[in-house]
Amino acid sequence: MNKGTLAKFWLVVSLVMLGLVVNQSLCFAEDEDDKNRPERLVLMAVEYPGVEIAKDEDVSMDVIFYNKGKKEENVEVWVAEKPEGWQARVKTYRFDVSGVHVPSGDNKTLTFEAQPDESVKPGKYEFRIAAKTPDDRFKMDQTVRVTIKEGEADKKESKGVKLTTSYPVLRGPSDASFEFSVEVDSRLDEDAVFDLFAQGPQGWEINFKPAYESKFISSLRIKSKQSTSVAVEVKPSTGAQAGEYPINIRTASGDAKAEAKLVVILTGTYGLEVGTASGLLSLEARQGKPANMSFYVKNTGSAANQNIKFMSFKPENWKVEFKPENIDIIQPNDLKQVEVTITPHEDALVGDYSVAVNVEGEKANKAIEFRTTVKASAAWGWIGIGIIVVVIVGLFGLFRWLGRR
Repeated sequence: MNKGTLAKFWLVVSLVMLGLVVNQSLCFAEDEDDKNRPERLVLMAVEYPGVEIAKDEDVSMDVIFYNKGKKEENVEVWVAEKPEGWQARVKTYRFDVSGVHVPSGDNKTLTFEAQPDESVKPGKYEFRIAAKTPDDRFKMDQTVRVTIKEGEADKKESKGVKLTTSYPVLRGPSDASFEFSVEVDSRLDEDAVFDLFAQGPQGWEINFKPAYESKFISSLRIKSKQSTSVAVEVKPSTGAQAGEYPINIRTASGDAKAEAKLVVILTGTYGLEVGTASGLLSLEARQGKPANMSFYVKNTGSAANQNIKFMSFKPENWKVEFKPENIDIIQPNDLKQVEVTITPHEDALVGDYSVAVNVEGEKANKAIEFRTTVKASAAWGWIGIGIIVVVIVGLFGLFRWLGRR
């Protein structure tokens, strides 16, 4: 076995041993963590113990169960107290629940929901969520305080169905597509077909799709007291300017109806165009002498482009300078003129060279390449002419001398 092979062998052995040590350390840490756990410990917490809402608005928040013990636990949970005129429940994304299984060292999340009826007036209301293990070893409760604010009665009323989304505002460039995830929650006592409607800016394309599917729909069937998710795909119109645009969606099935507002914030598109007025990208230069050329930078996007800088990629010992050295801002459809000065090295050989210029903006960049032809210095031209004259004179004298003989 040669030295190179032996070195590789010991390197592999070292890596394997290091992996075993690290794995053993992790296992030891996990074992220590398990040893420090109590035999049993279950905790409960609500996401927001105090909230403020508008009149006719619902309450929805997470209820989190933590199992800090060594054993798996089943936990019973229910709404122990609720104010008059309110409906309240603990549920998952699909149905109401009365218990949850929590593995050791893990946590599980349920959802607490409360809906006021028309008789509920502005004021403060308290709910109590209770939980316990089947053997009554752990008994827990959490209080949720809800304040209904004055002056919000002009909100659209929801009846029999509810529309909710975790991300009602999306931001992006004007040429992007936006997709909202909306949960349609039926409060009806029977299965129903809900029609879907959307209204947005003129020229925008808005479609409803089932979750994780590509087909478009205009209605959906929901079972009694259950919910389903739909995607709302939004495509801005061509040339839409930067700004904030509301998208109103609603659903209805008979007297059951609900509305929700989504918002798309367009930041505009970013694009740069770089070129010359004549379209030519070549110039001539001499060794050690500067050669100038102008090019333009145009903002082809719908948003202003700021802090534009120039970077050159040139042969070794060449100089490339820009005037101006950078551009603070270019507005949409505006252009700026830039002069580039290219100076070949004094010892550069005669021939063609490439000088690339990268124009880097805040959110866009563009490259341009100049073909630079290096020609010999004029002094060498005169020297060459002088040599030719000397040769001609020498030949003429030689012929005359030979003729005399």
